[in-house]
Amino acid sequence: MMRAFYTLLFTAISFTVVEAAPAACPPGVNSATLSLIKEFEGFVPKPAPDPIGLPTVGYGHLCKTKGCSEVKFPLTKATASTLLVKDLKQFESCLNRAIKSSVKLNANQFGALASWTFNEGCGNMQSSTLIKRLNAGQNPNTVAAEELPKWKLAGGHTLPGLVRRRAAEVKLFKTPSSTIVHPC
Repeated sequence: MMRAFYTLLFTAISFTVVEAAPAACPPGVNSATLSLIKEFEGFVPKPAPDPIGLPTVGYGHLCKTKGCSEVKFPLTKATASTLLVKDLKQFESCLNRAIKSSVKLNANQFGALASWTFNEGCGNMQSSTLIKRLNAGQNPNTVAAEELPKWKLAGGHTLPGLVRRRAAEVKLFKTPSSTIVHPC
C-alpha cells in the first residue's frame, strides 16, 4: 500500500514540475501596433506595386519571388494578418538588437518603432539618428516626436501617407503602457 502511495506521489510531482517555455525576445508587437500597420499598409489581395514600385501583397509583405509565389492565393485578410506577424519578426529582432539594453521601452513605444522599421527597413533604422539618440540616453518621447516625422520621403518625394503614418507612430509611441518589452 505504501509503495503504491509513493509511486502515485512521485508520478504527481513529476507531472507538476514543468518548465515554462522561455518568453520570446522580443515579444511580438501588440494589437495597437498591428492595427496601425494594417491601416497604413492596407490589404492588397494580389501582388501590386507599392508607392515606389516594389511588389507587395497582404499588409506590406514584400514579394520575394516573381508573382509572389511564396504566398498562397487567393489571399484572405486572416492569412495576410498571419503573414504580417511572421514578416514583422525580422524587424522586431533587428530593432531589439540595435537598441541598447539600457533603453527601456514599453509595448507601444517598441511597437511604434517596429512599425517604422517595417516600413523603412533594418538598415535605415540601424543607421538612423533616432536610434543613435535613444542609445545616447536621450528622452525617448522627445526623440520619437522629433525624429519619426523626418521619415516622410519615398523615392525622394514627401508622401502624405508617410506624414500621417509617422504622426500615428508618434501618437502610439507616446501612449502609456505598463508592459515593458525592451530590454527583454
